[in-house]
Amino acid sequence: MVRGKTQLKRIEKTTSRQITFCKRRTGILKKAFELSVLCDAEVALIVFSPAGKLYEFASTSVRETMERYREYQKDVEVDRTLEEKILQQLKEDAAEIAKKIEAIEVAKRKLMGEGLGLCTIEELQQIEQQLERSLSKVRARKMHVFKEQVDQLKEKEKTLEAENAMLYEKLGIRGRQEPSEEKAMVASIEYSDVDTGLFIGPPQGRIKSGQPHK
Repeated sequence: MVRGKTQLKRIEKTTSRQITFCKRRTGILKKAFELSVLCDAEVALIVFSPAGKLYEFASTSVRETMERYREYQKDVEVDRTLEEKILQQLKEDAAEIAKKIEAIEVAKRKLMGEGLGLCTIEELQQIEQQLERSLSKVRARKMHVFKEQVDQLKEKEKTLEAENAMLYEKLGIRGRQEPSEEKAMVASIEYSDVDTGLFIGPPQGRIKSGQPHK
């Protein structure tokens, strides 16, 4: 039959309490000794009986172990204090950042034309000046982008012209003539005496234009 858990409570009978104390005291002192030997642990155990009698065990020295414990507690307190200060600083920083974010959101809404009902003339003038500066920057950036695109198109045009010239050269075809050469050719055609084969008069006696009649 499985035994239930024994409920721990104060033993009311003095004799039984004293006997139990002696047995448990011996057991816990033995366990402390075994822990120090088997695990090479620094152990200090202090027990006061109900009558106020002291029982102690130490793997080195109770005083030295207690001093070590006090130093450890000091370090723990320092670390805890430092953690609390860091946590408090983080909370303050978070609150400050939240305020800045809220101010930025309000300014953004005003730039979008929202929430202007309570703005003074000075605030409205500042918003107008800020918008004008922003618009000037946007226009300057747009012109810069346009110039870059035009430069890229010019470079592309040069590349295509060079490719066309290479193709003309490979095919043995003369490329497009310069405008001055074209004009000179048109002028030579207009003023040269070209025999057009035009005859004036009846079929029997027609003569070429520009020749004297016989």
